[in-house]
Amino acid sequence: QLQLVESGGGLVQPGGSLRLSCAASGFALDSVAIGWFRQAPGKERERVSCINNNSGVTYYANSVKGRFTISRDNAKNTIYLQMNSLKPEDTAVYYCAAKRGLCTTLSTRYDYWGQGTQVAVSS
Repeated sequence: QLQLVESGGGLVQPGGSLRLSCAASGFALDSVAIGWFRQAPGKERERVSCINNNSGVTYYANSVKGRFTISRDNAKNTIYLQMNSLKPEDTAVYYCAAKRGLCTTLSTRYDYWGQGTQVAVSS
């Protein structure tokens, strides 16, 4: 029953916005840190954002700072990634992932992964 399910991806023009959702089941969001990662063809997997469970402190990759916002709704067991001012280089499959403890950039430390949702930014 431990799973994460992403949704909200799609095709958007440069400068547009999307909001990704990550629905968690089998565990409470307040017990884990949640990270958003993305993988583009031929590119290294990149952590774009993370939110800690207790403090609520957030982190962003330099490439998305000022454009993306991570948030959580513990009551709904859902995490969100609001993406504004999208660029073609944001095109990727986006994954949410959970780990016990605090946020880290090391993807191998995240125990649970969603199936991903495709984001395409193109004119």
